[in-house]
Amino acid sequence: MKSNLIKLVLFLLLITAIALVVIYREHLDADALQSWLEAAGVAAPLLFMLIYIFGTVLFLPGSVLTLLGGALFGPVMGTFYNLTAATIGAMLAFVVARYLASDWVANKTAGRIKQLIIGVENEGWRFVAFVRLVPLFPFNLLNYALGLTKIKFLHYSITTYICMLPGAIAYTYLGYIGKEAATGGEDLIQKSMLALALLAVISFLPRIIGSLREGPKINVTDLKNKLDAGEDVLVLDVRSAEDFNGEQHHIKGASNIPLNELKQRMHELDDYLERTIVTICRTDRMSAKAALILAEHGFADVHVVRQGMTDWNAQRYPVV
Repeated sequence: MKSNLIKLVLFLLLITAIALVVIYREHLDADALQSWLEAAGVAAPLLFMLIYIFGTVLFLPGSVLTLLGGALFGPVMGTFYNLTAATIGAMLAFVVARYLASDWVANKTAGRIKQLIIGVENEGWRFVAFVRLVPLFPFNLLNYALGLTKIKFLHYSITTYICMLPGAIAYTYLGYIGKEAATGGEDLIQKSMLALALLAVISFLPRIIGSLREGPKINVTDLKNKLDAGEDVLVLDVRSAEDFNGEQHHIKGASNIPLNELKQRMHELDDYLERTIVTICRTDRMSAKAALILAEHGFADVHVVRQGMTDWNAQRYPVV
């Protein structure tokens, strides 16, 4: 009873603190914070990391703090301080969710976040690596949501530290370049080009990771066998509505979301985040693009039908 009361008090304090930070975080004065830390001398790194750690727990915008770390401590030590503080903050949020605020976080983790929990429980650290490299979910809420899963704390912590490294390097360096530009540092053109290259790599990560997660192509016979066996497969036809009901017809039970509408209607597929999706079109050009988009957005088992409806009809398989 006493233990539950302590948990309740701590939980209420946490909620109050988060609410105050969310309400007033737009008033965060990064310039004033930078001046204060610069005046702190040798204590500046420790103070900065403490601010970053508790800011992560209390939903302060991490991007602002990461840029500030680069401006204050340079690209190397700034990356170390940013990454270490962000990881410790993520670890604290994980522990809070697992042992203190599980009911509250569970209520906040509907939709895609709820599917993330299923993903972690199916894939373990691999899914944590994916969502750290590809920022599909808000960082601060993600830390709490991952605390609800069964993943081991050590696996979570190590994966978080390693897989947040690319983003930490890029945004820390961007903060460093910002200060160099403001103070007239040397070799600005070369440094700016390097910053742009780092950002380009980060922006291209979703496509790289998505292509790695995309499953192998299957032929129409494999698809028909899966359907005949009653396997839990979503056949996603990404042709236009006219083509879906056009001369090539479509496979019985298939869902139709045109490729150009897929990103806007992604929520319709939430139940299949960890289940099998097979994309199909007239051949396999549009369906390959659709599969890549789905993989980039966290869908774990996506396949493309080789030569699509053209081959399906050539084999004289049933259509609607």
